[in-house]
Order: sequence, then C-alpha cells, then structure tokens
Amino acid sequence: MRVVDASEVESLLSFEPLVEQLRQMFRAGCVVPPRHHHTIPMPDGKDATLLLMPAWQNDRYIGVKIVTVFPGNAAKGLPSVNGAYALLSARAGQALALMDGSMLTLRRTAAASALAATYLARPDSRRLLMIGTGALAPHLILAHATTRPIREVLIWGRTPDKAERLARNLDARRLAVSATRDLEGAVRGADIISCATLSRDPLVRGAWLQPGQHVDLVGGFTPEMREADDAAIERARVYVDTYAGALKEAGDIVQPIASGVLDEKVIGGELAELAQGRRSGRSFYNQITLFKSVGTALEDLAAAALVFEQTLD
Repeated sequence: MRVVDASEVESLLSFEPLVEQLRQMFRAGCVVPPRHHHTIPMPDGKDATLLLMPAWQNDRYIGVKIVTVFPGNAAKGLPSVNGAYALLSARAGQALALMDGSMLTLRRTAAASALAATYLARPDSRRLLMIGTGALAPHLILAHATTRPIREVLIWGRTPDKAERLARNLDARRLAVSATRDLEGAVRGADIISCATLSRDPLVRGAWLQPGQHVDLVGGFTPEMREADDAAIERARVYVDTYAGALKEAGDIVQPIASGVLDEKVIGGELAELAQGRRSGRSFYNQITLFKSVGTALEDLAAAALVFEQTLD
C-alpha cells in the first residue's frame, strides 16, 4: 500500500488534468452512499465528529474519506479538521493507497469550481475576485486561472493583513495579484467572483452584480451559512454541484427556497448534467451565472484515483 503525504498529493494534482478527471467522473458517475456521521463525546464537552464518506465505481476503485472534526483543538493550536483518504481495489478489495485527505479535499474542491466555470463563466474572463483568505483561497485562484485566461486577481478578506499576505505569496506567478478593502468595487469589476468563507451573513450583494459575471460560492456548507444575498440569487441563473447536497446543506440554496425567492425547479442543473450535456450552461454573454458547491465523495474518488495512477508511473 502506498502512503502519499500532503506535498505529494498537491504536486500530483495539477489542475488541468484534475479538472478533466472530474469532468469524466461526472460523466460516468459512481455510487455515492450517504455519508456516515458519528458524534464522539469529549471530556471538555466539545464533542468531536467522525465523518466517513464512501464512493466507488464497479471494477475500478473503492474510496473512503475519513474526516475528524475536533472543535477543542483550536485552543491547543491544532487543526480542528483532519482527514485521510483510503483507496482500495473494487476488483479484489486490496488496499492500494492512503493519502492526505485535507490536501485532496482542497485540490478537488477548487477543481470542481473550475470545472463549473468551463460551462458557466465567459470564455474571455480575465478578472477574478477572491473573497476569503483561508486555506482554499490560493487553490481556487490557481484553478480558475487554469480554465479561464485570468490575468488580474483581487483578494478581499475580513482581515486585510491576511489578504495582503496571500496576494504577496501569489504575485510571483504569472498573475497580477493585489489585496483590496473595497468589496463592492471589487465585485462590480470582476468577471468571476469566487467566495470561500464561513460567513453567516451575505457578502456578495445582488445589487453589485454586473451583466456577464459568474459567481462561485464554495464556503457555506450548512443551512445557516450565506455568502450571497437573495437579490444575487434572484438575478442569477443558479447551478449546483449536486442536487442532493445543495438542497440539503447549502444555506445559499436552502434559505432562498424556504423564503420563496428560489424555486428548486428552476435551478439550471448540477455538474453531472452539465458534463453529460443534458443541461446547458451559460446561454448568452450578458447572463449572470451562479454556482453553489458543497462537495461530493465522487470528487474525492476521482482525485484519489488520479493521484494513485500517477504514483504507478
């Protein structure tokens, strides 16, 4: 069994082949059972959570992502979320590889947004706004720059120092990257707006959106979280990574449906439908599109298979 650490996972998951790997997996499909959710009592009262996320393709691979969430770790200076990914043969069941689950998740999440952008963002998109400065932000920037001719990047965060630090770290690449404190102006001037935060209050306002923009919402993963307001949902053609996840877990979808702002029947499609050609993406140049991602074990399996197959070379 091969053991693949975070740095090797990152080096093996270049965005161009990873985006295509995800496209092919969404076209082919795989079995994705509901994730297992277990609560683990802790002495400090801050219960931990164990998540098991399986997926498989017959005669190819079986994969399980194992994730732990320990809220009490923050006080100890340790990451609250940790994970590993186990890849097995679907033909004989042998364990093939164990790889870093956190880096695998970062790369596949960013690649899924970039895949959606190939259907939803204008082909001539050059200006990207990144809202959020967490671990996912640099991966989203580089992934979008792989599938669209991004040349200018603005980064906005609640803590300006973090935005400036991230901009400095990325500015050495072919992108012109800078930090901004003007969120409204940055939204108005962007071609693609990518948002990866833990916000419960909307950051992207529909009143700021301009014709032809694409909005990529990645951060909110519970029904209580919001990254875009109702006006943004009303003005955009809305797409999701999966109906099953978005209609249950995404506040940017669940809340507008509950309030009557969004009818789930008018959602433009999910990634599998776009990849299979059963639903169309952007219909016209000035259309505003919005993609909501919550993640799926299909993406983990696709990324893990790509990592493993490259270790065989």
